[in-house]
Amino acid sequence: MKEKFEKPIQIEEGDSFKVVLSKYGALALDKQENLSDLIGDKVGDLDIEKGIISFDDMELPVQIIGFFAEELNQWSWAWDNESIGFDDSLIQSARQMKAIGDEFDIPEFNSAVINAGYNACHALAMATISILDLDGYYAVSEEGLDIFVAVESDLIKEDNSVVKFRNTFATFQKNFKVYPKIAFEGYTKLKGYGFKEHEDFAVAKIGESRIIVGFTERGNVTHIQMLLEDD
Repeated sequence: MKEKFEKPIQIEEGDSFKVVLSKYGALALDKQENLSDLIGDKVGDLDIEKGIISFDDMELPVQIIGFFAEELNQWSWAWDNESIGFDDSLIQSARQMKAIGDEFDIPEFNSAVINAGYNACHALAMATISILDLDGYYAVSEEGLDIFVAVESDLIKEDNSVVKFRNTFATFQKNFKVYPKIAFEGYTKLKGYGFKEHEDFAVAKIGESRIIVGFTERGNVTHIQMLLEDD
């Protein structure tokens, strides 16, 4: 019997930013939790000249994603950089996001300036690190301007526990304006886990454990059940 083709998670023609965030955002939250485990409550010190952010004696290389101007309630992508003159090596990730925005007609990615609140800026940074497979992001506050940077480092360790997966998905679908059914499929597949969809529920297979999420007809979550390997 021919196996059913498992559709990968990717951006498709016609996807809105909400759909894209639904697909990729839970993995970004997962990555942020890993970063938080590493840095704890330390405050980052950004050195743009060196392209690093320091947490005490720990240095992580960065890419500049964009800026939030609190007074203007405005996000600016780092790829629109002529007036600032960043080294091109620091904004490659931002340029990649613009290219994605151009290809799929997503204005949140290819508009140089966006009217956006602080939470919306976090959503843009989350989409960036997950789509580009970066390790996390951090917002550095500088006198009314928040500089969002992406980080990549082998120091950031993954927590791939079943409990974390359940809790991360539950938190993401509750606290972000996304499509929970799409979010569960995206998170499961991007983590490399088995995914199976039924009429009113879906299953993530993590080793011999299972996460089962029930959905309404509109795609909202009714329940999340965890079946651990030893149960």
